[in-house]
Amino acid sequence: MKTLIQGGRLIDPAGNLDQIADLWLQDDAIISGESLSSEDADRVVDARGCVVMAGGIDIHTHIGGGKLSIARLLMQDRIDDDARATARAAAQSDYLPSAAIAARRYLEMGYTVALEPAVIPCNARAAHAEMADMPDLTTGGFCLLGNDELLMSLVAASAPQAEINDYVAWMVRATQSIAVKAVNPGGISAFKFGRRELDVDTPHPHYGVTPAQIIRRLARAVHEIGLVHPLHIHTSNLGVPGNIRSTIATIEAADGLPIHLTHAQFHCYGDESQYGMSSAADQLAAAMAQHPNVTIDVGQVMFGQTVTISADEPHQYDNRRHASPRKTAIVDIECEAGCGVVPFRYRRRQFVHALQWAIGLELFLMIDDPSRVFLTTDHPNGAPFTAYPHLLRLLGDRSFRETALAEIHTDAAAASSLGGLSRQYTLHDIATMTRSAPAAIMGLSRHGRLTPGAIADVSVYETQDDLETMFRTPRHVFASGRHVIDGGTYAPWGAPSTATNRPPHNTVTADVPHDPQSVQRFRNAYNASSTFDLNRLRISDDEMQSVLHSHPIKQAMRERVQ
Repeated sequence: MKTLIQGGRLIDPAGNLDQIADLWLQDDAIISGESLSSEDADRVVDARGCVVMAGGIDIHTHIGGGKLSIARLLMQDRIDDDARATARAAAQSDYLPSAAIAARRYLEMGYTVALEPAVIPCNARAAHAEMADMPDLTTGGFCLLGNDELLMSLVAASAPQAEINDYVAWMVRATQSIAVKAVNPGGISAFKFGRRELDVDTPHPHYGVTPAQIIRRLARAVHEIGLVHPLHIHTSNLGVPGNIRSTIATIEAADGLPIHLTHAQFHCYGDESQYGMSSAADQLAAAMAQHPNVTIDVGQVMFGQTVTISADEPHQYDNRRHASPRKTAIVDIECEAGCGVVPFRYRRRQFVHALQWAIGLELFLMIDDPSRVFLTTDHPNGAPFTAYPHLLRLLGDRSFRETALAEIHTDAAAASSLGGLSRQYTLHDIATMTRSAPAAIMGLSRHGRLTPGAIADVSVYETQDDLETMFRTPRHVFASGRHVIDGGTYAPWGAPSTATNRPPHNTVTADVPHDPQSVQRFRNAYNASSTFDLNRLRISDDEMQSVLHSHPIKQAMRERVQ
């Protein structure tokens, strides 16, 4: 089927497009329309007065895995109360929606790809199974390493880099992941040995290795095996005043190798002011200017009720005293990582919460290059992802931002430099930050663009001065060519909608090679501390499709470093 999206303003930084033009789709791909006329179209979509962008891509959102199940169990009474008060199903929770509801909400904002950044290897099947219940939303996962027994032992033994590379490559392939994530490297493991904090250069109480060593070896492994996305790092000392020093130390530990700092707002605090906390956004922006190997996503805090979920078990343990409502879950998971669930309500009149809100916006506005700073709320930690349209208005409308600044805690507003930042995001900036740049940093060569050959993920927004309204309700959304939002109305699985035409779910994965002979060596070491065999971690392509009901789409790799 050929679809003509007619007369819209095409904004595509990857294709260097910003012009009024027609866009042609055929089945699941964008095609050239040079030799076509409107009579050739099976369907015509009127996009006059609209902005046409590629589908949005969220590179860091917690949408699948056991941590969500733990959070739902912990919050079940609150979720049920909210459901009764709003006459909605529990699955429609604002901050812990079901997988299918989360997919619908992403599509209703014009997003077509969402990536889960914390897939624990022993729980990878459950994570992929949950994400497979997200029709029309392409998903992917990051393999969580950096605190597992085997990697810690390899680093402690000064194993050859090639051996660590093979272990990382096997784990990524086995878990059907697209990238590698390290959470508080070494610190979660240290917590199991009684150490509450582990700074970047502090030796592990048992293995003797430092987080800096783990970061260096993992960043090198990710780079050398050919993964496109750099090592995705949740740095030490989450949420601790003064943690900007740890963040800068993490950048330096990478030795110039590409790294990505996730939810950087939570790692961007000074320890000045009468409250013992201050913004260090200017320091991180300056460090990024000096280190072009670094990218970040923000993890923006927005005001309201949410629940924080993190593998950073020691810092969630510390945060339990701030829980609202007052209950938490702290869980150990094999010897791979941990999990902490702490409900949280961010209040605009509370100094720390207000300053966190301001710091996130400072990062967005101080970092000049929108291809190096990515739109995230670390869903649901800083806020549900449905806050993105409101956040885009804050970034693109200075007067609206100044009004919001005047409503927060007065000391937090005074401590922030936000009022002096005049920058306003343009539509080109927004398309870069949410489309072309995420596709590039993840190696999704057929996403995030409107050029022929790209996947037909397309969003059509009615041009409006109010960016929040514009980006909250697209007029049309196509996901792999299926017309899932038609005239602002959700049409599940395309039109016409029936339960029998549900499309196959797609999972983007990295087709990373490894030495098969190394697996047996790893197996013996892994099995010494695990409750099940290493080979049981492996999810084959056939299992992905026939059991987990998702089709693995292998992404191209960078050239492997020898």
